[in-house]
Amino acid sequence: MVSPDTIRTAIGVVGNGTALVLFLSPVPTFIRIWKKGSVEQYSAVPYVATLLNCMMWVLYGLPAVHPHSMLVITINGTGMAIELTYLALFLAFSLGAVRRRVLLLLAAEVAFVAAVAALVLTLAHTHERRSMIVGILCVLFGTGMYAAPLSVMKMVIQTKSVEYMPLFLSLASLVNGICWTAYALIRFDLYITIPNGLGVMFAVAQLILYAIYYKSTQEILEARKRKAVAMTEVVVDSGDAKNNPSSGAAANGHY
Repeated sequence: MVSPDTIRTAIGVVGNGTALVLFLSPVPTFIRIWKKGSVEQYSAVPYVATLLNCMMWVLYGLPAVHPHSMLVITINGTGMAIELTYLALFLAFSLGAVRRRVLLLLAAEVAFVAAVAALVLTLAHTHERRSMIVGILCVLFGTGMYAAPLSVMKMVIQTKSVEYMPLFLSLASLVNGICWTAYALIRFDLYITIPNGLGVMFAVAQLILYAIYYKSTQEILEARKRKAVAMTEVVVDSGDAKNNPSSGAAANGHY
């Protein structure tokens, strides 16, 4: 018979895979930044926030804080490396005040995590207490990360279009949330359960919105395509008229 710990590990491995997909989802954005040589209007805040979230979960998963959490460390350690790569590219292609602001945020994050680690490891003397302190902080930051799509969901409702809410990412978020919630319930871990349970709820809400507004999105895209074709025809006709003025005179009966 398969032991609960084996099942938990298998689910955690799948959760690592889905989380990796989510971490890599901004790659097209950074390819565009690389090609353009500029960060344009993009914000570094989501990547700075994700980095903080990953650092806190790595701290939570340390044997000295919460033993038997290697899968939590591996995926969040990988997430840290990915987010640092994104931020290095962002800094390389940003200028002046924007770059300084990102550097200040990074310095503040590192100082915060270092302070939490030092205080927890020196003042809290049991795994339970250390897990509780770091876990509460992880719940706060993790819930904030999962709540981030609320702004996109609001835009979907306002525009009646799911154009900027990719189905693939919503599905990946759902599977990721389910995996980590199941992982946390097998050997109960409240601090992993709360943010990931909320993540499942937000992902389900996104999929419901997708089902509601999929048809109207197709209608909007078709209307936009027809408008673009009409504009192209107007431009072509205008160009032909300029290049052949005699045709216009002939059409009016003047030779």
